[in-house]
Amino acid sequence: MKKLVSFVLALIMCLGLAACGGNTASTPSAASGSDASGAAQTTPAAPAAQPSAAPASGATYTVGICQLIQHDALDAATRGFRDALTEALGDAVTFDEQNAQGDSATCSTIVGGFVANNCDLIMANATPALQAAVSATNTIPVLGTSVTDYGSALDMELGADGTTGINVSGSSDYVPGQLYVDLVLELVPDAKKVSILYCSAEANSVMQSDEFIAAMEATASDVVCSVFTFADSNDIQSVTNAAIADCDALYIPTDNTAASNITIVQNVCVPAGIPIICGEEGMCAGGGLATVSISYYDIGRVCGEQAVQILRDGADVSTMPVAFASNPVKKYNANYAAAIGFTMPEGYEPIQ
Repeated sequence: MKKLVSFVLALIMCLGLAACGGNTASTPSAASGSDASGAAQTTPAAPAAQPSAAPASGATYTVGICQLIQHDALDAATRGFRDALTEALGDAVTFDEQNAQGDSATCSTIVGGFVANNCDLIMANATPALQAAVSATNTIPVLGTSVTDYGSALDMELGADGTTGINVSGSSDYVPGQLYVDLVLELVPDAKKVSILYCSAEANSVMQSDEFIAAMEATASDVVCSVFTFADSNDIQSVTNAAIADCDALYIPTDNTAASNITIVQNVCVPAGIPIICGEEGMCAGGGLATVSISYYDIGRVCGEQAVQILRDGADVSTMPVAFASNPVKKYNANYAAAIGFTMPEGYEPIQ
């Protein structure tokens, strides 16, 4: 009898062990591997963001958006980006959207969080945001928008086909400096002195200023261009006063700090009757006379379409050419023209 009981108990124990072994084999954590001690690891087998990996059916994506500062142009670009992704991917994409409030150091903090959270893609809206993202990761796809010159922003030569060869691409708001020179000379044909105003911390503004000066020298060598830079918003008013003390027109490139503080510039320039030529429409609408306008919503959408190709279709961001705006249009701010008593020539669309 004792032998029979012992046999039954042994049989029960064997069955119990077999059942435990079956459960362990089907547990998801076992598929993720174990470390040298045999403890289960919770890290996924593959990183969340791989630019060249084709997405699996039913996949979901998290996209981090770092916008440098709040103003009309950048807001429109972010909206276009989100719209393009949402239309293509619907509920499969979620956004972590954050604004650095004009602080480059905050951009670094924001994108560092995106990297730590394994975002599938980072959209960097404006040059300092792009620079922060590139410094934070060389694996997660990074797409910029509202960036004028990717070569200057990344301190590198782009390929002949407009590719970076690294984990970066995007869309550009570049408009040739010659078009702004032509605008100044058309609106102020007797101009002899043009002041250029921008934030010294923005690399793309430096590039645009240099291009404008070179184009002016080639087109009207008797026009003198003088550069006035401010470090941040605290000294915009004083620097603007210095810039318009002796000039016939003021040119401001697509500078984010100037755009977000354009009312200050306007308040200084209106009493002096100075025509302000702006780098983009949102800035001009806020307090300038005229611009050669592109649609920031459109370049945001182009960036969003690039993101769809990367996330859904598995496109390699390193071989994706930087995209550019098309069909710039001459526009003007009727309120500013009236405020300084300026009569606009034919061929300019009013900013609505």
